[in-house]
Amino acid sequence: MPETPETPARPKDDDTPPLSPRSLRGLAHPLRMRLLAMLREDGPATASGLAARLGESSGATSYHLRQLASYGFVEDDPDRGTGRERWWRAVHRGSRVESFEEFERHPDPEVRGALTTFLHHHAASHAEQLSTWLGTMDDWPDEWRSTWDISDFSVRLTPRLARELGEKVHALIDSYRGRVPEQTEDSARVRIHFHAFPRRTD
Repeated sequence: MPETPETPARPKDDDTPPLSPRSLRGLAHPLRMRLLAMLREDGPATASGLAARLGESSGATSYHLRQLASYGFVEDDPDRGTGRERWWRAVHRGSRVESFEEFERHPDPEVRGALTTFLHHHAASHAEQLSTWLGTMDDWPDEWRSTWDISDFSVRLTPRLARELGEKVHALIDSYRGRVPEQTEDSARVRIHFHAFPRRTD
């Protein structure tokens, strides 16, 4: 997630650095985005391990991991690597976009195209994750099946209020980070997708 594209309203965070035109171009490839999402979500892995999970060749995953490393998204995991097996880990928890306008109006068409790839991949990934949950939720205990949500809302807002809403939602989600230690009994990673956009009604 993969981690979702951040809105400009998201507070600055050293663990979610902003994308630049160069790093966006380096990331905006479907396989690279899936590899990075897996490393961020599931922790360090090898190219062959990721290849097996994604149904790709280890040569392809190895190449794209090296490309991600050249753009600063992943790095070697010194605690796990051996002479025969190279382990990779994500450098940051996520990435954010500080100004979509910067990319939408960039003079380089490759940067504009990279933004389109980046955003559409995230949208497709969100849909895939939700479909996976719908297809597997019967495998979860009753406590988890009673907590999930698939709501949608329509609210009349001004641009200022829409930005304020986004800021408050992000702040609320951030307030829950770190409250449950890893390996806590009965805990799970919970995916939260937040989409907010205007819609014509005429």
